[in-house]
Amino acid sequence: MTPKGPSRTVLISGASIAGPALAYWLRRSGFTVTVVEKAGALRSGGYPIDIRGTALEVVRRMGILPQLRDAHVESRRCTFLDADGATIASVNPHAVAGGVEGQDLEVRRGDLATALYELVRDDVEFLFGNSVAALTQSAHGVDVTFHRGQHRTFDLVVGADGMHSATRETLFGPEARFHRYLDYCFAIFTMPNTLGLSHEVVLWNTPGKAAALYAVGDTDELHAFLNFHQPEPPLHALRNPDAQRDLLATTFAGAGWEIPRLVDAVHDADDLFFDTVGQIRMPRWSNGRVALAGDAAHAPSFLTGQGSSLALAGAYVLANALATERDHTAAFAAYERGAREFVTVNQDLVDTGAATLFPTTAHALEQRNTRLRALTALPAAPPQPAHSALTLPDFAPTP
Repeated sequence: MTPKGPSRTVLISGASIAGPALAYWLRRSGFTVTVVEKAGALRSGGYPIDIRGTALEVVRRMGILPQLRDAHVESRRCTFLDADGATIASVNPHAVAGGVEGQDLEVRRGDLATALYELVRDDVEFLFGNSVAALTQSAHGVDVTFHRGQHRTFDLVVGADGMHSATRETLFGPEARFHRYLDYCFAIFTMPNTLGLSHEVVLWNTPGKAAALYAVGDTDELHAFLNFHQPEPPLHALRNPDAQRDLLATTFAGAGWEIPRLVDAVHDADDLFFDTVGQIRMPRWSNGRVALAGDAAHAPSFLTGQGSSLALAGAYVLANALATERDHTAAFAAYERGAREFVTVNQDLVDTGAATLFPTTAHALEQRNTRLRALTALPAAPPQPAHSALTLPDFAPTP
């Protein structure tokens, strides 16, 4: 049972996936919740993400499963191309991702964020266009200074502010301590759908380089993706869009198929996002009255396909622990016990994901292509057991 007492206040930094999901479950158990988000408004659209396994049960318990099923992208095929654009294989997307056809969901990130926001917007205070400038902990709470100058005190603070979490850096130190670089860089952006693609993904590969075009429906816009092997992270480019565009142009110079058109589109895109491929692996997810959730705590990388699913499941476990244990130290310990193993087995999927999608040698690429050709004649691979490796506890009764 949840111990009785005055309503506890929680500040959540980040309004993407983990933040609003956590806010929902905390409000359900009587917390007073504020969410601060540096963006000026909720982000719409975005690249498609997956909701699988345990996370499906989370959204079912939240009551938004029907809404997300309506938003399901329903990719019909994933076509793999060689260096010249010739088809290697065209397969069911679930055969590659290890999902369960007819059960797992694929939705645009903005559709999931919107569904979560609409659940809580009337019961949770949102501070858009703001962020945390400083945190000071005491025995009585966390004194927070916001970048817009306000000063407030909360019982607890949760950083759900993404892989490059400012909350994590404030409490635990530089990101480099916890970042596992996976030897790739990527760029995502939108471009015109000049190829007439519909409900499908087209993936081009040469050793150490890849490109993808993703059509989420019958639209005139494609989500484009460029990925390349890079043994050392290009630190000079991470905060310099011009350097990013130059690096992409140099890396993909001379490539065939539609790659010159993608590189040109990078220069025209106003939504270019460039980053290294990596994970966040931390020995603990809390410090005093402050905890981390979602990618801030345990980013698995897009190679696992489990970032949003881990965010949803982790938020549920954290909220349930706080609802069950009045003492935050005990609650945060329960959070780690409940979610750590699930996070680890899903983060470990990265080792097979990289080898499957982005081989770095001609030999490895041909081996992958041979497996893909076989998939066109064989049943899809069974679902990844890691996706459902966590059985959710019943949520603590509402006080």
